[in-house]
Amino acid sequence: MSEAFTPAERELLSRYVTDVDGDVFGLTDLPEVVKGALFARYSRSPKSVRRLLVDEFLPALDEAAKGAPLEAAALGTERAERLYEKVFSEYGDDSVAQLGGAHVALENVSNLLTKRIEWGRLAAYLEQSTRYIPYDDKPNGRYRYHRDADVMAGPHAEAYVAHLDAIFDIYAELVPQVLDWVRRRWPQDEATSDFVYRSATKAKALDLLRGLLPAATTSNVGMFATGQSYEGLLLRLRADELAEARTVGDSLLTELRKMIPSFLTRVDRPDRGGAWSSYLARTRDETRALAAELVPAEPAPAELVTLTDFSPRDPQEAEVALVAAALYPHVTVPETQLEAEVRTWSADRRAEVLRAYVGERTNRRHKPGRGFERVWYRFDVLGDYGGFRDLQRHRMLTIEWQDLTTRHGYETPPELEEAGVADRWHEALERSAQLYETLAPDHPAQAQYAVCFAYRVRYTMQMNARAAMQMLELRSTPQGHPQYRRVVQEMHRLIGEQAGHRAVAGAMVHVDHGANELERLESERAAEAKRAARAEADAEVSS
Repeated sequence: MSEAFTPAERELLSRYVTDVDGDVFGLTDLPEVVKGALFARYSRSPKSVRRLLVDEFLPALDEAAKGAPLEAAALGTERAERLYEKVFSEYGDDSVAQLGGAHVALENVSNLLTKRIEWGRLAAYLEQSTRYIPYDDKPNGRYRYHRDADVMAGPHAEAYVAHLDAIFDIYAELVPQVLDWVRRRWPQDEATSDFVYRSATKAKALDLLRGLLPAATTSNVGMFATGQSYEGLLLRLRADELAEARTVGDSLLTELRKMIPSFLTRVDRPDRGGAWSSYLARTRDETRALAAELVPAEPAPAELVTLTDFSPRDPQEAEVALVAAALYPHVTVPETQLEAEVRTWSADRRAEVLRAYVGERTNRRHKPGRGFERVWYRFDVLGDYGGFRDLQRHRMLTIEWQDLTTRHGYETPPELEEAGVADRWHEALERSAQLYETLAPDHPAQAQYAVCFAYRVRYTMQMNARAAMQMLELRSTPQGHPQYRRVVQEMHRLIGEQAGHRAVAGAMVHVDHGANELERLESERAAEAKRAARAEADAEVSS
């Protein structure tokens, strides 16, 4: 049904909605708190969004737009803030904090902290890449690494700076040497433009050397999240054992309150957010104490990837579960009856259903439906920290990681031996280990800052088959870093061979098991081709 608005109301609405008449429209140029409160009100009102806007929120904003005193504009946001308080206190509806969000930039934060920031599933992050940006410069005369307040106030401050400066010195020394070797090792051919060649070879050199960067290396993170997601992040940061995390959390809360204050009223209330953060810190500390008391400290040898658990355990039952889950939305019978029926079918008939469900996947973005979430896998990984940083970004899984340490050893790219710089590589990583052992007795949490990316970290990843398809196909592409490509290639092998879920592994047709020496070359060529096509199209339009 179309709503009737007066000409004045239509003119007013046109400033804040993308379509005054249609059933689908967007909201524009409204404060986040007003948009969120509007939808919170919407859930308990028979009125449409546009009618609520006109009747309850826009008059004050419109007065401000006409040059009325700023107090008039505040009336709209004050009403929204009162509504939020009412919903939180009377209804306990946390979902209203999902209705507004904000973009923030967190700059000069350590790589150790970026992983803590990016722990939340329901947010969007973009992080400065060690693959395209060299860290050989010294802004204001200092290399780009975090100087922890507790360490710098203690007896190991001098050693901290001396070792990290030395590691960065070696990194800075090796960047031009390795870049020169890469360009000799893979000379430019006639089919490759100068720009593509420079970009691909630079990425290769930085890929080979990123293992020298310590976890203290600072980075920039761009983030968008809802108020609810920010609340969860702030509670975790305020409970963190690192001073850097608590400081960044305080700064983030200050800035968010300039944009979405009503979404974050509980964070620093002693009886709400304060109690919550205390709970997080207390349970962490008590569990850690018991782990130290009960679990042996010496780890047993482990493979790069171990498939520790999966379900269903029986390969035929896994196939039955997949087929039943694929058919379930299209039938009327209960799941138990459907699975019993599928068990009576031949393997060929089940395969026929799976072929239809998976279809012809012409690219990796064509993924089957949620039926593939019926089976799952849990992996224990012992891989380098650099590769972990990339795999950790995936949201649709459960991931836990252990504290960084140098005691698991490190990975050395074989190319560095050929380039003749392996001795300097080992020297830098030995310094990393020396600094870690120096800091660990007095600053066990801060000792992680000393750990270079090449050192191995242990982490678990639990995911369903659909999430595995997305991650394994994406991270095995030829332009991916060799370290994490090895991890996901092994995951794919274990799904098919150890779990025996051959139908699942077979559906992942875009997992790449090949080797690629100059990883970014083809993707840079493809990007250049797209730029050329756009330029040609623009030229045709302008002519």
